Amino acid sequence: MELELIFALGMFLCAILALLAGYPVALTLGGVALVFGLIGVEMGLIPLPILRNLPSRILGSMENQVLIAVPLFVLMGVILERSKVADDLLHTASRLLARVRGGLGYAVVIVGALLAASTGIVGATVITMTLIALPTMLRQGYDPKLATGTIAASGTLGQIIPPSIVLILLADAVSNANQSAAMRSGNGAGVVSVGDLFAGALIPGLMLVGLYLLYLVVTAILRPNASPAVTLEDDVEPLTVAEVARSLGAPLLLIIAVLGSILGGLASPTEASAIGAGGALLLAGLRLAPQHGRPGDLGSIWAAMASVVILGILANMMDLRINRETIPVGDWIGIGLAAFASLVFLGGLLSAARVLIRAQQLCNALKLGVQITSMVFLILIGASLFALVFRAYGGDHYVEALLTGIPGGLWGALAITMLVMFILGFFLDFIEIVFVVVPIVAPPLIILGADPVWLAILMALNLQTSFLTPPFGFALFYLRGAAPEGVETMDIWRGAIPFIGLQMIMIAMVAAIPALATWLPTFVR
Repeated sequence: MELELIFALGMFLCAILALLAGYPVALTLGGVALVFGLIGVEMGLIPLPILRNLPSRILGSMENQVLIAVPLFVLMGVILERSKVADDLLHTASRLLARVRGGLGYAVVIVGALLAASTGIVGATVITMTLIALPTMLRQGYDPKLATGTIAASGTLGQIIPPSIVLILLADAVSNANQSAAMRSGNGAGVVSVGDLFAGALIPGLMLVGLYLLYLVVTAILRPNASPAVTLEDDVEPLTVAEVARSLGAPLLLIIAVLGSILGGLASPTEASAIGAGGALLLAGLRLAPQHGRPGDLGSIWAAMASVVILGILANMMDLRINRETIPVGDWIGIGLAAFASLVFLGGLLSAARVLIRAQQLCNALKLGVQITSMVFLILIGASLFALVFRAYGGDHYVEALLTGIPGGLWGALAITMLVMFILGFFLDFIEIVFVVVPIVAPPLIILGADPVWLAILMALNLQTSFLTPPFGFALFYLRGAAPEGVETMDIWRGAIPFIGLQMIMIAMVAAIPALATWLPTFVR
């Protein structure tokens, strides 16, 4: 065995062992890579100029327009979670479906899908629904296994339903892998954008929600005692149209605005993330203004929402560009109205921010957003150094030779890759897997004929399943930590198994019918 191969395998194993021992991810990746890199330089296995390429790689990541969407989508999710918009969603959906047998379960799945599309933060979604829905479900006579399994599975939808942080990071990794594969094979490389992955994940994500709901319907029919109808208190007033519109309609409109602007070609994912962050701030202000607002705040926020609609209408009806030689009078009027609407929107954002400051939520949301974003980018820097040294040892060529030599061609290599990623998902967070594993295994699979978008969606579904699988699934840890006393760990594990089966079915369907992941991206281009 060549010395370079020994070092490549050694640094990968050392990184895995250090992560399992509990060392910080970013420092582990960077530290292991630096140690092995310096050893390689001293032994003459790695030229020193290769290590000097790290600053340029970090600068390239900082200039990556795709990754700018990460902090804004994180901020969008944190603001919605901190302002209790998620709580309102679950309470309203539960009351709407209360008298339906299994209605609480349906509400959890639907709200899980909405929260996935609006926050994309798996841990926050699982914990929120556990704290709010699980005690009610148990009190109403739900089977603990069914209740915990439904909550855990619904919480992991944030991995696959766009806009998802997983998909944003996967898009960057798979796009780079596609270019690397093109350089090795000599073929042209197509661009893999975040919008492609958002579009590719939409149909599988919605189908997975449908499978969850279908399972709950069948369970309610075959085992009615496991998911009874909810008994409402006599003093609970019926929901009003205004309450439903505020709790369900407003977040739904935000999701449509973000995804619609991307899929419709009106905005890039980075621009759409700004729409999402601004919309989340307005929704949070609308939610908290009755308790913490001052006269005029609520009206200013509503005016800002109306201004968004006006801006959309003006943009579709008129040419608002000002860098033209001749501008008709009608367009000047439209430009003036658009400028005024923008000022109104800015005033609404400031009012919403003041409301959150009075509620003591804005600083907390910003701090948490900065912490999550810093963690993501620090891991990215460590992973960049790791990948640099791993490639310097020729590790990527060894992986390519290994995968291309597996019997069965693409399907054999894909099966091994998915199995390895599934197992790694027990111990590593998706960020480490995306930044470290995907750049290594994706190029050989693309060379073997895998469509990049199809491959990315399969990986996202695989990681989602891994996060739900006992005994190490992250979603189960989140649920266990927030569950009330009396909920057994074995009930949580057994409750997750049927949903794992449904996710396996979804993976098989996407693998067998690639058009489920590739048709919509092609259609919206």
